[in-house]
Amino acid sequence: MKRLIIALTALLVLAAAGAAFAADVVLTSVGQSPDVMMVRVVLRKMKIDADSEPLLKADALAGRKVLVAVVGGSSKGLGAAGINKDQEVERVSSLLKAAKEQGVKVLVMHIGGEGRRGTLSDAFIEAAAPWGDRIIVVDGGNSDGIFEKLTEGKNVKILVAPNVNGTSAPLGETLSEWGISAK
Repeated sequence: MKRLIIALTALLVLAAAGAAFAADVVLTSVGQSPDVMMVRVVLRKMKIDADSEPLLKADALAGRKVLVAVVGGSSKGLGAAGINKDQEVERVSSLLKAAKEQGVKVLVMHIGGEGRRGTLSDAFIEAAAPWGDRIIVVDGGNSDGIFEKLTEGKNVKILVAPNVNGTSAPLGETLSEWGISAK
């Protein structure tokens, strides 16, 4: 019995320590495209510690300072995650609303350019962009002005990058303004 109590205590301590070491920045996919992995690589090159949770839920925001929502629809990714478009929109809406309520900054990124636009991605852009404190878009991804339309009257900076690698400058600027620095 004593060993069981010691083992359970050790597990509780380890679980609490794991929660305490959550990164200030967390990434999630909005639409389940692989774009979130490319943003993670950019952050690693910048030496910014970030957790990546493709199906992040609102209850996992505790202790976070910044949520990076990487938008890009993938029917294959949605299928692999076992969800459909409507379920993803519901998850994202709930998550972003909770982030706002908890004071977590929301950075919306669309790095797929014009090639990642279309009916599916646009549904996710419409769900995420209005919640953004700032938006980073790769050239061509906003040629129709959708991000300005969705954030009209909200004083949201929309920064444009030439390509995925070029997002490091606006990412660094934004995260620095929000108190996040390289490790």
